[in-house]
Amino acid sequence: MKHLHIFALLFFCMSIVSCDQSNTPASNDDAQSDGSSEEAKVTKVGGRLFSIPSPAQTAILIKKSGAEYTNSILSDYKDVSKYDSKIQQGLNLGVYGADLGYVNLYNQTQDAVHYLNSVKKLSDELGISSAFTPEFVEKFQDNLGNTDSLLLLVSDAYKMVDAYLEENENNDLGALVLAGGWVEALYFTTKIYKDHKTAELKQRIGEQKFSISNLIEMMVTFSNNDSDQYKELVEALQDLEQEYNQVTASYEYADPQVNEEEKLTVIKNKTTVDISDEVIEQISSKIAQIRSSIVE
Repeated sequence: MKHLHIFALLFFCMSIVSCDQSNTPASNDDAQSDGSSEEAKVTKVGGRLFSIPSPAQTAILIKKSGAEYTNSILSDYKDVSKYDSKIQQGLNLGVYGADLGYVNLYNQTQDAVHYLNSVKKLSDELGISSAFTPEFVEKFQDNLGNTDSLLLLVSDAYKMVDAYLEENENNDLGALVLAGGWVEALYFTTKIYKDHKTAELKQRIGEQKFSISNLIEMMVTFSNNDSDQYKELVEALQDLEQEYNQVTASYEYADPQVNEEEKLTVIKNKTTVDISDEVIEQISSKIAQIRSSIVE
C-alpha cells in the first residue's frame, strides 16, 4: 500500500533535530560552506524513498542565526477562507504547517493559535481532520510554550491523520502538502538570509539542490491532478531547479537510522555546498514568485 508520511513534516515538534554546523558568518563572496551533519525525513511512497528536509530544521537554523521573530514573512492566516480547491487547500495546508512550526519555535502563543485554527480549517475542508477534536485544540492551547508536551500531543494527532491517508492511498494530497511546506520554508529562509548571512542558512539554501529534485519527482510521479495550476507549479519548480544547476553540492554517505516502532527512517549524511550570494538572490526571486502563486 502506498504510504506518505506528510504530516511528520508539518510541525517543528515532529522533528526537532540538532545541526552540527559552524557559527561563522558567510562572506558575500563565493564561499564553500563547511560540511554539516544533516538529518532529514525519508518519505516512502509506493515503495520508493524520497528525502525532503523538514521545515522544522530550517526554522531552528533561522532562530540560531539570531534573527528576531517577524510574522511579516509568514502567510496571512486570515486568508484561509479563500482557498476553495483541493490543490489550493493542500498546498496552503503545507504552508501554514511550516508557519506554525516557526511561530511555535519562537513561543508566539497567540499566532500559534491562529495558525493552528487555519490548519484545522483546511484539514476539515480536505476531510482529514479526525485528529483535530475540540479536546485536542484545548490541550494544544494549554501546552503552548511547552515543547516536550506539544511534541507528544501533535505526534499522536498526526499519526491518526497519517493512518487515514495510508488507508485511502491519498498520495496526491501528500505531495501538495509537502510542496507547500517546502516552498514556504525556503521562502522565509531566503528572506531571513538577506539580513542574517550565516553559514548555516547559506548551507541550508544550497542543500535544497537535492530536495527540489526529489520534490519534483514525487509530484510528477504521484499526481492525480491535471489542473493548470498544478502543471504551472511543477513547471515553476523545474525552472527553479535550473537555478540550482549553478550550485555545487555533494553528499558524504552515512548509514541511516531506522525506527521500526514508528516506521520511520532518518538519513544522516555530510553535505558540502558551494553557492554564491548572487545565485541565492536568483533563487530568492524565483521562490518568491512560486510562493506568491500559492498563497495569493
